[in-house]
Amino acid sequence: MGRAAAALVLFFLLASAVQAQTVTIAGGDRVSIGDAAYRFLGIEAPDPRQVCNDGYPAGREAIKALQRLMQGRRIACDVRGRDPSGRSLATCTADGRDLGEAMVRAGMAWADPRTGAGYRDVERDAEADRLGVHDHECILPWKWRADPR
Repeated sequence: MGRAAAALVLFFLLASAVQAQTVTIAGGDRVSIGDAAYRFLGIEAPDPRQVCNDGYPAGREAIKALQRLMQGRRIACDVRGRDPSGRSLATCTADGRDLGEAMVRAGMAWADPRTGAGYRDVERDAEADRLGVHDHECILPWKWRADPR
């Protein structure tokens, strides 16, 4: 599945806007609001095209999980820096709920080993409960991306 096919477009009413803004979900840890692109700080979700060794479509499931978390809610992103691709690294919330934490809690993302210290306990709980990617033969996303397939 290509990046364009994986992106879902949703409409949300933002706190500071009267009209709806276009929100595009580019992956389980990446969204765009209007022209601004954000990568969630502290988490690594499966690549949109990533399928686990047991056939579980982890990338598509992560996108669907994020869509459910955002649906009908007010989205806000607090920029904390930039990633190497120039995207804003941000903590994004849906009606005040941390989307990165919610994705890790649901087993739809891992705590980023470099920046996700705050999500490690939540990740351990998801692993213990065998939620999402933790119930499948999934390769960590940074290892999956490094595989030339």
